[in-house]
Amino acid sequence: MPALKIVIGNKTYSSWSLRGWLAVAHSGLVFEEELLPLDTPEFHERIGALSPSRTVPALLHGDAVVWDSLAIIDYCAHLAPEHFWWPKETKAYGYARSITAEMHTSYMGLRSHAPMNLRGNWSGLELGEAVKADVEKVQNRWSTARTRFGSGGEFLFGNFGAADMMFAPVVARLLTYSIEVDDICRAYMDAVRNHPLVDAWYKDAAGETDIVEMDEIPADATRLG
Repeated sequence: MPALKIVIGNKTYSSWSLRGWLAVAHSGLVFEEELLPLDTPEFHERIGALSPSRTVPALLHGDAVVWDSLAIIDYCAHLAPEHFWWPKETKAYGYARSITAEMHTSYMGLRSHAPMNLRGNWSGLELGEAVKADVEKVQNRWSTARTRFGSGGEFLFGNFGAADMMFAPVVARLLTYSIEVDDICRAYMDAVRNHPLVDAWYKDAAGETDIVEMDEIPADATRLG
């Protein structure tokens, strides 16, 4: 089997890279990673040769190229179907697919006003209406998944799988900005943060020194959004 390579951006900031990387790591297959520093000439010079979308992540597998985080998750599930990715029960599968697709296309308040920043730590920020709405929605999705389908483990559908990979950067955002959630969601966030693969990503991010200014909110900020 040809070697796998995942092309990613800075681990501190790149939420979509985290999703794709978690999928490749979860597969258990041997892989290498290439990190392109975001918002740099190096990134723009290199990315065109690696990804048709000129974005990260991109998964290279022989002469196959898979871009987009959700596509990478499904591709890795195809390569390593013996690992848990999606729940088998029909209703749970439908809910898992729905909330991951929704994650893929919405939550613009959090994305725009609460960028992923694993080295950041803010508290006491007032939430704008768009961010509040996204936090309420994500709590609803997580609580529903955990209550209805998550009895087999600590994650949304019991075992760590595709839905958790998609929501891992949301967990990171809520932690970075000290956003309050209900007890069910807090326990879920703790489980994601403590997952060995997520923890490994955090540790790598802690060693980075690059600064992406657009993903840094002002030190004296009092409001998100």
